[in-house]
Amino acid sequence: MLERERRRLWFHGCSSFPLEITAQQEASPSLIAITGSVSGWRGGEEEEERAEEAVPVLYVTGTLLRWNRRTARQPSSMAPASQKATPLSLSLSPPPCCPPSAAASSAAAPEWTAPPLQDDRRRNSNNTTTTNKVSLIRSVDSLPESTSTNAPTAKGITAMPRAQSSHPLDPLSAAEISVAVATVRAAGATPEVRDSMRFIEAVLREPDKHIVALADAYFFPPFQPSLLPRTKGGPVIPTKLPPRCARLVVYNRKSNETSIWIVELSQVHAVTRGGHHRGKVISSHVIPDVQPPMDAVEYAECEAVVKDYPPFIEAMKKRGIEDMELVMVDPWCTGYHSEVDAPSRRLAKPLIFCRSESDCPMENGYARPVEGIHVLVDLRNMVVIEFEDRKLVPLPPVDPLRNYTPGETRGGSDRSDVKPLQISQPEGPSFRVNGQYVEWQKWNFRVGFTPKEGLVIYSVAYVDGSRGRRPVAHRLSFVEMVVPYGDPNDPHYRKNAFDAGEDGLGKNAHSLKKGCDCLGYIKYFDAHFTNFTGGVETIENCICLHEEDHGILWKHQDWRTGLAEVRRSRRLSVSFICTVANYEYAFFWHFYQDGKIEAEVKLTGILSLGALMPGELRKYGTMIAPGLYAPVHQHFFVARMDMAVDSKPGEALNQVVEVNMKVEEVGDHNVHNNAFFAEETLLKSELEAMRDCEPLTARHWIVRNTRTGNRTGQLTGFKLVPGTNCLPLGGPEAMFLRRAAFLKHNLWVTTYSRDEMFPGGEFPNQNPRIGEGLATWVQQNRPLEEADIVLWYVFGVTHVPRLEDWPVMPVERIGFMLMPHGFFNCSPAVDVPPSPCELDAKDNDIKDSSGATKPIQSGLASKL
Repeated sequence: MLERERRRLWFHGCSSFPLEITAQQEASPSLIAITGSVSGWRGGEEEEERAEEAVPVLYVTGTLLRWNRRTARQPSSMAPASQKATPLSLSLSPPPCCPPSAAASSAAAPEWTAPPLQDDRRRNSNNTTTTNKVSLIRSVDSLPESTSTNAPTAKGITAMPRAQSSHPLDPLSAAEISVAVATVRAAGATPEVRDSMRFIEAVLREPDKHIVALADAYFFPPFQPSLLPRTKGGPVIPTKLPPRCARLVVYNRKSNETSIWIVELSQVHAVTRGGHHRGKVISSHVIPDVQPPMDAVEYAECEAVVKDYPPFIEAMKKRGIEDMELVMVDPWCTGYHSEVDAPSRRLAKPLIFCRSESDCPMENGYARPVEGIHVLVDLRNMVVIEFEDRKLVPLPPVDPLRNYTPGETRGGSDRSDVKPLQISQPEGPSFRVNGQYVEWQKWNFRVGFTPKEGLVIYSVAYVDGSRGRRPVAHRLSFVEMVVPYGDPNDPHYRKNAFDAGEDGLGKNAHSLKKGCDCLGYIKYFDAHFTNFTGGVETIENCICLHEEDHGILWKHQDWRTGLAEVRRSRRLSVSFICTVANYEYAFFWHFYQDGKIEAEVKLTGILSLGALMPGELRKYGTMIAPGLYAPVHQHFFVARMDMAVDSKPGEALNQVVEVNMKVEEVGDHNVHNNAFFAEETLLKSELEAMRDCEPLTARHWIVRNTRTGNRTGQLTGFKLVPGTNCLPLGGPEAMFLRRAAFLKHNLWVTTYSRDEMFPGGEFPNQNPRIGEGLATWVQQNRPLEEADIVLWYVFGVTHVPRLEDWPVMPVERIGFMLMPHGFFNCSPAVDVPPSPCELDAKDNDIKDSSGATKPIQSGLASKL
């Protein structure tokens, strides 16, 4: 028997106002959770910012209440005018499943603890207890930190404060990095060991997927209990998440050993309140025969060592250079070409360049490469161990077109006919940000960052009307990048940079500036990472989030009536830009209103050049200026996509099919010789799923959910549509392919494994092992017919340099699309409203005597 009970909640925080709530309560209530977030306050900027905070989980008797902003109503008129907020409402729904008892929940999750009951009740005139009000907004500083294991048992509404301030997928904060580094350093056996520690990276050790599901269900947005897997007796609802953990890669300069440490972070947020903080080493182990990525400190030290080396100074004098301030030394990893490059030593083989002016800060130093000098540096001891002046190649003449900034060093003047183009959003953006959580129209996801990958997108989902929040992917990122050069001459044959694995895309990210890299209403995210000595580096405005107009979304004009409907397309872009030596790379994830996700890389920067002997021509590149040429090369990128199409975190319910267009054979079924159709092939195992692009058959791949169908009965899915692509042009025995075997195919598919993150292995620097990473993992040949699917898409561009790429290369774009394929029952873009310009045009339409719009006749309709 259901009883109707009216309650009034008072919301406390930056504003207070009463809300009338009608709850349906069963006679024998059980303990379940209410979740939600409060947003949309009207008031000062400080109030609005605080109102975006997530609300702590609540316990309530008898019903599960969820926020519903779309059916919002104005708050009660009892609230003072100064305290009224923008519309907000609560909608009621029966709980999908409830734990049998609080005690059972507590017993099932002993590692998590519940706070003590906060009894906020008052006696009424009949001496009965009623719930009067509860505080839903609190600052993190005020959250009680209880270790009680007694779950709440009262029937009233009790606030359950969030057990920690960081979502399990949030990047490590500066405080957490400091604690992790200090913990590892303190664990060193001797002062000598501690002093020899160099910190390559300190990143979040990402939790198991069921922890993410728990956090998103009850502790953080999107507050969706249905994310939890179904269990007998209902879900276990703990009151606290497990501690976050850091994963550190540490290089010991004295012993030449690389180790991995796992550190549990406890009460780290207390450091911001002046309280105690600590970490605990969970595990550590040495990884034999590897070299970690190079660091910026090593770059600077290597350059100084080479420029101070007497034989090098003499060699530069032979080339007419006596001012060492003009010399640029770019350390490059040696790769692996023979036993000489083995990881028993930490090596760098620099490329040398020379500026022509010392008083110009934007002088293009890459315009004068120095060739014929062989230098090998031991980075561990920071000494030159090999030097040879092999060939006296004259420096290229100073190119008058070498510079790209206005002023005396660049010929010509700026254009004078470019008028201002203003991007204005007077009502603000359509996206909402709560910490790292982003909501934009029907998309939502989390923003992350690592020093190796840079931008990481987590928990991508689409809110699809009555079907609710539908997951698409658990994790998206660019995990590796390889740039092999096609000139067999020294030093170019050694140019095989692994820009993520040997250096780090995130560590080289820019601090973006408003008005240049991004336009419009912008939300920036900062990035934190450890430096070589264990300090914390912060890149302010590292990640850019903004909306862009993207032309026409859809249009149709009825040729009979002349009436037309058109919608503008808008997309949400998340991006970062990095510089790796001479090149710049901008990485984007675009989210569209029609359900598409686009991955895009924009390549720009300065060509890596070589010097030629007078009169020499070389077929392996393009002549840029006298004595100066740019070798041919390729840029390859690897996108790792941990898919979750209509799947809860950790569910193994996806499969991959390959689609090829096939021409029907001539016969009874094709008497007109015009027939063709799409043929699907299920990729059943990892070895079967090593595939290449084939534009002649319009090849693409669909990730489908094996249990979820659309209105036609077909399985729901998202398809990967290739863009421009290529395969490596080096021969099958090319030395760089020993470490980059993953470049041999455009698509790889694996089942999810926590430690399989990087396609060439975690440490490609000087790696002597052949095919480490993807090429080795797929030999397990794990089944894919129903699995937790990970896509590895390899895409690249072959760059034959042009004169127009000099002195700075205009952006070249490459990428791919993830498109819904039977995921929706119809176009998800039909509900996009008209733009203001279209509404204004309709206001100006000619009306007939009845007031109806009179179409403008054009085309065929005007002749009928």
